[in-house]
Amino acid sequence: MARLRDQYFETVRPQLMRDLGLENPYAAPRLQKITLSCGVGDAKDNKKLLQNALEILSRVAGQKPVATKARKSIAQFRLRQGMIVGARVTLRGARMYEFLDRLINVITPRIRDFRGLKSKFDGSGNYNMGLVEQSVFPEVDGELLETPQGMNIAMTIRSNSDDHSKALLSAFNFPFRRAEEGAPIG
Repeated sequence: MARLRDQYFETVRPQLMRDLGLENPYAAPRLQKITLSCGVGDAKDNKKLLQNALEILSRVAGQKPVATKARKSIAQFRLRQGMIVGARVTLRGARMYEFLDRLINVITPRIRDFRGLKSKFDGSGNYNMGLVEQSVFPEVDGELLETPQGMNIAMTIRSNSDDHSKALLSAFNFPFRRAEEGAPIG
């Protein structure tokens, strides 16, 4: 079922070990988890928005999401500690690889005016990307999207550096921008 997981063990990991000069297969960069999250700031006023966000994440991820609560109170936003402000789901194993496969081959081509993703990592080898709308997912019905809502996708990668993580995602044909130095993309 998880085509990318098989591809990782059969071709990607041995190739990365050769390219990066690694001798131990456990030292090769590896995808640990993918976390999908979306903030629903207006959930305090409209509970249906939170239910829609939970339903969308459930359909996209294939497992039940959890509601996230505010960690501290912020008076300017009329937000109290413990209020529900979003939803998230963590994918591991086969579901993680299946989602990554859909992200690379189905979802990113559906993004309007897509020119590739920035290859900026967080310094620890992890990669984060955001989607402006959730309508690019084929599982999402238009009736669930009352207002445009974004989503954050965080990929936690076990690696020694950002370069190793980029090599891992590039081996999966992750759609990074071709020219990042300011040259026109075309």
